[in-house]
Amino acid sequence: MSKRKSSPAPVNPTKRTRTVEDGGPQVHDDEQEELLGRPVLTAEDVVSDAGIVEGITLKNFMCHSHLGPFTFGSNVNFVVGNNGSGKSAILTALIVALGGNALATNRGASLRGFVKEGEGSADVSITLRNKGRDAYKPEVYGESIVVDLKITRDGLRTYKLKSRTGQVVSHKKEELLAILDNFNIQVNNPVSVLTQEMSKYFLHAKGEGDKYKFFMKATQLEQMREDFVYIKQTRQVTEDKVEQHSECLKDLKQKYQEKEECYKSLASLDEMHVRLEELQKQMAWALVAEVEGETEPMKEKLQNDRSATKKYDEKVEEWKEKVQDAEKKQKQSQEELDGVTQQLSALQSKCAELKVGVQKRNVDLKSSEVSVHRCKANLRDLEKDKAQLSSRISTLKLSISQTTGVESQARAERVEQLQTELEHLRHQISTLGQQIDQYQHACSRVKEEQGKMRREQQLLQKSNDAYRRNLQTMESSRSNRLRRFGEHMPALLDAINEAHRKGQFKHKPRGPLGYLISLKDPEMALAVEICLKGQLQAFTCDNYEDEKVLQSLMTKVFPAARRPAIITSHFLPCVHNTSKRAVNHPEYPSILQALEIDDPVVANCLIDQRGIESILLIKNRTEARRVMQGRNPPQNCVQAFSKEGDQIFTNRSYTAEQTRANYLSGDVEEEIRHLQREISNQMALADRFQQQMRRLDEDLKQNEGLLRRTHMEQKTTKDKATKLQLEMTDLKNVEEPQSEDLRPLEEDLQEIVSKISSMRVKHDEERAQMAEHKASYERAEQEYKQHRDRISAVAEEADSKKEELSKTDQEVLKCKHHKKHYDEKRSAHLRNVQTLEDSLANKEQELQASIAKATEICPKRQKVHRTARSLDSEISRLKVKISTQQEQQGDREEVMRQYHKALENYKNMAQQMKNLNSFIKSLDRVMNHRLQVYSELRRFVSARCKYYFDSMLAQRNYTGNMKFDHRNETLSITVQPGQGSKEDLNDMRSLSGGERSFSTVCFVLSLWAITEAPFRCLDEFDVYMDMVNRRISMDMMLKVAAGQRYRQFIFLTPQNMSSLPVSKIIRILRLKDPDRGQDNAQRADEEDQ
Repeated sequence: MSKRKSSPAPVNPTKRTRTVEDGGPQVHDDEQEELLGRPVLTAEDVVSDAGIVEGITLKNFMCHSHLGPFTFGSNVNFVVGNNGSGKSAILTALIVALGGNALATNRGASLRGFVKEGEGSADVSITLRNKGRDAYKPEVYGESIVVDLKITRDGLRTYKLKSRTGQVVSHKKEELLAILDNFNIQVNNPVSVLTQEMSKYFLHAKGEGDKYKFFMKATQLEQMREDFVYIKQTRQVTEDKVEQHSECLKDLKQKYQEKEECYKSLASLDEMHVRLEELQKQMAWALVAEVEGETEPMKEKLQNDRSATKKYDEKVEEWKEKVQDAEKKQKQSQEELDGVTQQLSALQSKCAELKVGVQKRNVDLKSSEVSVHRCKANLRDLEKDKAQLSSRISTLKLSISQTTGVESQARAERVEQLQTELEHLRHQISTLGQQIDQYQHACSRVKEEQGKMRREQQLLQKSNDAYRRNLQTMESSRSNRLRRFGEHMPALLDAINEAHRKGQFKHKPRGPLGYLISLKDPEMALAVEICLKGQLQAFTCDNYEDEKVLQSLMTKVFPAARRPAIITSHFLPCVHNTSKRAVNHPEYPSILQALEIDDPVVANCLIDQRGIESILLIKNRTEARRVMQGRNPPQNCVQAFSKEGDQIFTNRSYTAEQTRANYLSGDVEEEIRHLQREISNQMALADRFQQQMRRLDEDLKQNEGLLRRTHMEQKTTKDKATKLQLEMTDLKNVEEPQSEDLRPLEEDLQEIVSKISSMRVKHDEERAQMAEHKASYERAEQEYKQHRDRISAVAEEADSKKEELSKTDQEVLKCKHHKKHYDEKRSAHLRNVQTLEDSLANKEQELQASIAKATEICPKRQKVHRTARSLDSEISRLKVKISTQQEQQGDREEVMRQYHKALENYKNMAQQMKNLNSFIKSLDRVMNHRLQVYSELRRFVSARCKYYFDSMLAQRNYTGNMKFDHRNETLSITVQPGQGSKEDLNDMRSLSGGERSFSTVCFVLSLWAITEAPFRCLDEFDVYMDMVNRRISMDMMLKVAAGQRYRQFIFLTPQNMSSLPVSKIIRILRLKDPDRGQDNAQRADEEDQ
């Protein structure tokens, strides 16, 4: 809001002094300097800013004949005098002389009321300081600016703006306004100049809206808002003017075009006739030149085409021989593969028989091992029974023949023997447990292998199903190539053609894209197919309306199947120019170069979607990596594809999972044969999987049987261990041995001995049989392994033959494709030659006719540098002009004058429209920014005002609150005298007169703190205050003034100001009491404290 800075207020004064009216010596306390918070300064030491009032003189103003001259101090000035002494006249003169209106003074309705009764005019002279950095034209005015105002009886006022030396610089009010704006002097602002009436109005103001208006006017926010409203109105007026001028501009343009046509039609009729005749002659020979220009290239092209026919014939014969050689190699490879396949089938059947024999001998061997093991276990049990029975007999014999001590020793020995046998049995149980773990692990391993085999079998079945579906698609595509792209594709294209015939499409969609392209080299089919991926089945549309129609057709044709993608892009009649971003390699083509695309829409779609102009095709994957990942990869090349479908970038590469092309392969029959071979191989592999599964089932059953037998043997051994444990426990519990009959025991011993003999014989027989079975099994296993190795060797040979056959198939396919390509090229070439010969004959006949006609019009041939079309167009326009001018021939000077006038009016209006539109845009941008800044400024100023108001009230231990409502434009001020809570805050209307005056002073001082002006005037600010409030208010104002030495303060009061402190920055001007009978005389006592 201003360019002046604020400084903090000094400390509150604590000691006061009185002054004497006659200007004699002053008496003050020792602590007087603490009043202003700093040492005493002289008037010269005070630093004041530019714009303060240095002096004022009044003549015949209001009721005073002469007042002044008054010299004001740089900081604090008190104008003291009783009512009628001229205080208000000084303030009114200051307002009027500095550009204020009469109503702002509240002393009259017009300026004529300020002229003294009986006088013709009134004069006011004000001197403003013009020093410092804010000085206004110091080189012109010097250090002071004198403003002289003269008001006539008629209410007219004139200004004289003088320099310090008295030289008149200007009489214009605009110069005064510039000075006031430079110094930021605002006499109409109540914060800068607060008159008695404005002070009373504010003290007695009832409404919160009035206080808000006072705040807005004091902070100049009201002026800013009015400026914004005016700017908006100006903008609206400008917009209306632009709209009006737009209509006028159209009329002016039409008028200008009409006048321009009239101006251009002023050429001479004779000149036009001569020009017409000349153009007709040129037209005749231009037609001849055009026919000749068309004939010569045709002759050259025909000659070149005839010489090129021999090259086509040589190419066709060359590829025909290559096809025959490739077919011979293919037949030879097929025969070799069939022989190896038959040999492999025979070996596989023999291998299956050998495997069955090995498995049978393995079963016999396992059975023999079980029998030997069982005999061995039985023999061991009999030996143990024999040892136990012999021991028992010995023990009984000893017990009979020996004493009790001997019997106890025998029992101890028996217990020890039983302990040894028990340890042996426990060891045997542990061994059997380990065998059980081994058999369980073997069963688990077999089951795991079975699960793996089943998963591989499922994958094999899925692969087989996919091959069968592809085979079905290929077989159906024999009659219709579209079926390669899906069984529903022919129906979809029929629906598209029908919709296009009915006019449902603006442009017929293209697709599937793979159906509309063909390969120059069939070997690269897999690479191109992997590069384009799903875009081979995609469709392209010109606009989104066509896309919606195509979507509805796809919904009908593909009810549940996956639908092709749709690419929406504007159709262009020619292929994109890719010369700047395409890759050009001397050896390897890009995909765009390797494809034959007749439709430019399809080519543009693939360029936009996949960038096929920047992708290379390199057959050998090693060479592709060398080219792409070397030091200097090809320019504009983003990636490359090898013949096998490998994708190579400059810093990485990917191997393709797909091995055959599904959509772009050329020979359908070869693809069908390949799929049939793959299905046959898959079925053979499935048979091998079944055999392997049966073998695993047999191994699982065998291991589970051994596991059960081992469990039973372990149980038997555990039972024996339990019996021995019981026997040992009984022996330990025996006290006295008793005699027994030994005969039954000896008989049992003899029987066990005989059983052991027979069991040993049986054990030897079983071992011999097991050795025989083992030898038989090893021989069969060896033969089976040899046969299996032979099958592997033959299978490897078959694989190499298959790979060789695949290469020969590809070679045949490539040769056939090239032969077909050159056959078609030769046929097309011959047709073109015949067509060109016919066209040349017709063109020569046309040339002879044109020469004959041209000779009739102009016997001598002319050189023509223009086309016949441009000449014909000019002849037509010239004829129309001649006809029009013959009908309407006006005055030449008048036509030219009207044309230049219309052109000037049109240009002026167009420039004015352009300037107005630019002004409106700039105004909108600036206004939006300034309104935001205005809101922030208003919020910031309100916050500062609240802060300073609270600080001022606190000087007297008052509390208060200011509540701004900017939306409803209200300001609520509440004050609580003395200590109290915020709930006890009272409206200012409920305060006493002194309290209200003190609150008003606080409010004014808070406004002073947030506004800027070089001087501030207060008229009878303390009229309603008691002594206490007046003292505190005066202290506060002096504190503010002491902190703002670069501002000037002028206080008008009827008080004698005898209690003011002593300071050099305070000056008191005392006015003499009024004399009603005579002219008022003035004396000024300058008191520098």
